[in-house]
Amino acid sequence: METPHPSPLRIAIVGFGNFGQFLAQRFVRQGHQVVGSSRTDYSAVAQTIGARYYANVNEMMDVGPDVVIFATSIMSLRKVLDHFPIDRLAGLLVVDVLSVKSYPHELFLSILPESADLLCTHPMFGPESGRETWEGLPFVYDRARIRNSDRCDRFLLLWEMEKCSMVPLSCAQHDEYAASTQFITHTMGRVLGELDVKSTPINTRGYESLLGVVNTTCKDSFELYYGLYKYNSNARGQLDKLEEALRMLRQRLQAMEEQEKKSRL
Repeated sequence: METPHPSPLRIAIVGFGNFGQFLAQRFVRQGHQVVGSSRTDYSAVAQTIGARYYANVNEMMDVGPDVVIFATSIMSLRKVLDHFPIDRLAGLLVVDVLSVKSYPHELFLSILPESADLLCTHPMFGPESGRETWEGLPFVYDRARIRNSDRCDRFLLLWEMEKCSMVPLSCAQHDEYAASTQFITHTMGRVLGELDVKSTPINTRGYESLLGVVNTTCKDSFELYYGLYKYNSNARGQLDKLEEALRMLRQRLQAMEEQEKKSRL
């Protein structure tokens, strides 16, 4: 049985798709009031979860949320914000949960009302890895602009109560780390997917791990992968390093092959 949150919040989720629903379900279990809005009608799903769905975002905002979470895709964030009544975020805590951080950080600070607080976060798990428990899973956050510390702390407590590994990190540092971890993992998964790797009767444990990477990364849309590339300035550098590493490995193999041929003469 879930332990109720000591200070329940009214939480609005913009982008009530798979990930938004995943978050909403856990928030509701903690006793928070959750409302959501999205392009697709998820009213039936919301009812099952114990949340409320609004097709009209202004009607959702009429509920008077304490926190507004933007759980859109990386690629659609700009378009969503262009059609969102930004003035209604005045005085609220705005939270983003995108997989890149510098991009939403700069975008939100450029358009939010001055009275709006901003917490940039990246729950580094999802409906698959966090299906049973969030315990020990990393939750990265950056208090980008916080005036109401009590409200922000109440929101962070939600993740602490789920026993997440709380990681305070600047948006810039997050993107630097993510390029060499998350993006490179997705890249290798995509490369192996293009090779059409298959399970065999003689799989090693290492190969099983590689198949797992392919399965995990290729389940995500290519749009997500492109977003990780386009909106993280460090990603291109990682691709350059990967290409150089492959070139160097080929050169070393060819050099050894040539040396072996010479030794036979």
